[in-house]
Amino acid sequence: MLAILTGAGISKESGLDTFRDADGLWQKVRMEDVVTPEGFERDPEQSHNFHNALRRTLLSGSIQPNAAHLALARLEKEYPGETLVITQNIDDLHERGGSRNVLHMHGELLRIRCRKCAAVMPWTEDLFTSTPCPKCGAAGSLRPNIVWFGEVPFFMSEIEAALRRCSIFVSIGTSGNVYPAAQFCVMARHSGARTVELNLEPSNQARVFQESDYGPATKVVPAWVENLLKISCIGVVN
Repeated sequence: MLAILTGAGISKESGLDTFRDADGLWQKVRMEDVVTPEGFERDPEQSHNFHNALRRTLLSGSIQPNAAHLALARLEKEYPGETLVITQNIDDLHERGGSRNVLHMHGELLRIRCRKCAAVMPWTEDLFTSTPCPKCGAAGSLRPNIVWFGEVPFFMSEIEAALRRCSIFVSIGTSGNVYPAAQFCVMARHSGARTVELNLEPSNQARVFQESDYGPATKVVPAWVENLLKISCIGVVN
């Protein structure tokens, strides 16, 4: 099995702002105000406005999957074994690029959740405190289906199971600052997996990886996929 962790770096080349870079979103807005449960309780409209702006950008038409997304979709189709993308990203670029086996551990911008009836629904419009839940009709109960700071990531049991049984673990476009994702490489290595970092520059966890290649995701990811598929075709990797 091939387990692939992706972070903001893979989507940056599609035009989406990262959160932690010097020019990232956290330089423009306080994360405590818009992406924490406490911030949402204090001022839900401010949090909604922040997520509405992200959603409009994602759906603007200018944001499209790039060569790295397409390469991972190709890998899923052609690799002679199971592949799983574990993404920290809340965009849908992996799916639009053709990947089907994707776990969004931090949730999805194009889904909302009702805090009253717990329904999770696709959503592409702006969201406000006055928006009634399409399922139960409650107003003021809707929030983005996103994992905010202080909340537990989604799919952790599935992710941990994948890390225990994968033969190759690849980290793409991540800072190595965000836990629990920052410890996935160590978990995979303990299970005997070969570990690879593909990043613009060495992450904070770079020393943990056995192999690495640095450069733009649109360059290093397609090249790595091409090489892996060539090797797998002659039976070196299984």
